[in-house]
Amino acid sequence: MINAGRVQRRIVLGVFGATSALAVMLFAACSSGPAPGSSATVMAPASPPVAQRIPTPKTQFGETRQDDYAWLREREHPLTIPYLKAENAYTDSVMGRLTGLQETLYKEMLSRIQETDLSAPYRKGDWWYYVRTEQGKAYPIYCRKPGDLKAREEVLLDVNRLAEGKPYMGTGVIDVSPDHSILAYSTDESGAEKYTLRFKNLRTGEHFPEAIEGTYYSSAWASDNRTFFYVTVDQAMRPHRLWRHTLGSEPSKDQMVYEEKDERYFLSVDRSRSERFIFLRLGSMKTDEVRVLEADRPAGEFRLIAARREGVEYRVDHRDDSFWIVTNDDAVNFKLVEAPIGSPGPASWKTVIPHREDATIEGVTCFADYLVIEQRERGLPALHVWRMPERSGHVIEFPEPTYTTASEINEEYRTGEFRFIYSSMVTPNSVYAYDMASRDRRLLKRRPVPGYRPEKYATERIWASAPDGKQVPVNVLYRKGYRRDGTAAGLLYGYGSYGANTDPWFDSNVFSLVDRGVLYAEAQVRGGSELGRTWYEDGRLMNKKHTFTDFIAAAEHLQHEGYVANGRLAIYGGSAGGLLMGAVTNMRPDLFRAVVAAVPFVDVINTMLDPSIPLTVTEWEQWGDPNKEPDYRYMMSYSPYDNVRATAYPEMLVVAGLNDPRVAYWEPAKWVARLRAHKTDQNLLLLRTHMEAGHGGPSGRYARLKESAFIYSFMIDRLDVAR
Repeated sequence: MINAGRVQRRIVLGVFGATSALAVMLFAACSSGPAPGSSATVMAPASPPVAQRIPTPKTQFGETRQDDYAWLREREHPLTIPYLKAENAYTDSVMGRLTGLQETLYKEMLSRIQETDLSAPYRKGDWWYYVRTEQGKAYPIYCRKPGDLKAREEVLLDVNRLAEGKPYMGTGVIDVSPDHSILAYSTDESGAEKYTLRFKNLRTGEHFPEAIEGTYYSSAWASDNRTFFYVTVDQAMRPHRLWRHTLGSEPSKDQMVYEEKDERYFLSVDRSRSERFIFLRLGSMKTDEVRVLEADRPAGEFRLIAARREGVEYRVDHRDDSFWIVTNDDAVNFKLVEAPIGSPGPASWKTVIPHREDATIEGVTCFADYLVIEQRERGLPALHVWRMPERSGHVIEFPEPTYTTASEINEEYRTGEFRFIYSSMVTPNSVYAYDMASRDRRLLKRRPVPGYRPEKYATERIWASAPDGKQVPVNVLYRKGYRRDGTAAGLLYGYGSYGANTDPWFDSNVFSLVDRGVLYAEAQVRGGSELGRTWYEDGRLMNKKHTFTDFIAAAEHLQHEGYVANGRLAIYGGSAGGLLMGAVTNMRPDLFRAVVAAVPFVDVINTMLDPSIPLTVTEWEQWGDPNKEPDYRYMMSYSPYDNVRATAYPEMLVVAGLNDPRVAYWEPAKWVARLRAHKTDQNLLLLRTHMEAGHGGPSGRYARLKESAFIYSFMIDRLDVAR
């Protein structure tokens, strides 16, 4: 089980999170990787820019480190912005010769997207909600219809109109009131993830006068359709305060309902599917606390379900007269317990599904007459359906040897239909409606991929041996006709942090590599939870190096077994996956031909020593606290920035965002500057900083496709792949 707040850290895919069902709709036509900056070709000198070295000594535990590029942290320093622009100009100049290839790749990627499309509509009350896109428009349009799908469409929010004249547009909360009359939505115009919250009267189309600044992702409506709960962040971008707002009132009069003062904890709020309760969730990297309020008593006080106990995680849902809780209390891989609403504390917890060594319980979805338990066995997800109150169940079967599945949008509580999403490396994202009584499934929507023929491709799941004997799963994709003769080029992706799983989702962009003979692989390294909770625990804190050695083992296995040629392997990772890229490149620079690191967390020691930087204190439980000498010594041994040395490095492309609140722009900028000063080769080292965006890159689906084409052109060129 992964805590929602826990996932909101430095994960690239987590950037666009929100809590309402409408906002989190998996609408594949709107997503496709990070986004670009300027595509204009800029003349630049033949040699790369050299950052000025201004030695800044830093001493910890009697050890003095010389940080020559600490000045880059100061955005207002007279050298900072000119240096970033010089790097961008150099990158544009070097990549200018590949503009034809980039255009070809962009057209290929665009051709696999049905530009005018809509998501699988879902029902909530008397309305059908969905999201659609239109050809030529970069942003989604949120819509609904009353009664049935033949009715006249009502546009709730056209993000394209909001984005007019703005270099960036992101949405956070998209939340419709219980009576379907008010839309709460929030927008971010910089990529810094500080949102402005507004309210729209869906009956008149007019906006309420208030605008609430500095809000975050989660929210919840009370049953009165006038009380709205929202979250704000502190200076370190930690969501820490819950507020109660009355529709139409002055925001300055909003009541602060709760403030979390422990800097390790994130705060979020949501409403149960049963609509009876509002949950206030507090979570650190390893400990949870949940409080609950009756949704029809919004002026009341949240009451505690179970007080935080160090190392105990739990998630709560509601059904009938019970809370259903997934917890790791005396259960490493989690168990499912039931607790009465009136006395929900641990003393009342009754085990329903006990702990298993060979399976992890990841979550539970409650319906009036059913439970759906999400589990994971041998790295593959499983959906267990239980009929209540009999508590008899079955497992939903899936046909492919490697795949991923998860609960989709299930807004209705009193229903026998469960919606789930299914995908694999060769099967486009598909939404199914599953009859929990008859076990019949109905395909509601499969992402259209024009021109795609799945029979032309194949996937495998292979296992690499880590140095300590652990078997690391690796999912591979290739075009049929590919021969495992040690001549192919390959791309290996990895993440391995926060317990987040690297599951084999369908990505239409990657076929621009695969169709050129490139093998694509994803390594499920420790630090994720693919093989259970111990897989996560064995890849964090003082075990973090297992993430890196697992990835190296996967790369070596691909070469030793003939999947890819020696010297023709590229690797790619973003955010905490960028840390992985930096660490393995320092450890085995000879193993990789090319490296792409997106918004990489590479300045580990300096960041984790500074509690004023967003997320630092919270993440001491993930990486360690370098104010403690054992943690400091261990983190110093792998921190990418601190372990740059005089050696030959692979071809490298590094991407940053100037407004990034998760991994500050200066981390990749400092890393590149230090690499330039130490590396002994003539290989390319490129830094691209998006000057008007944050962690996820600039917004808009076309811009994101262009950035993917930019990155792929770099890899194709550096791997000597036929164009």
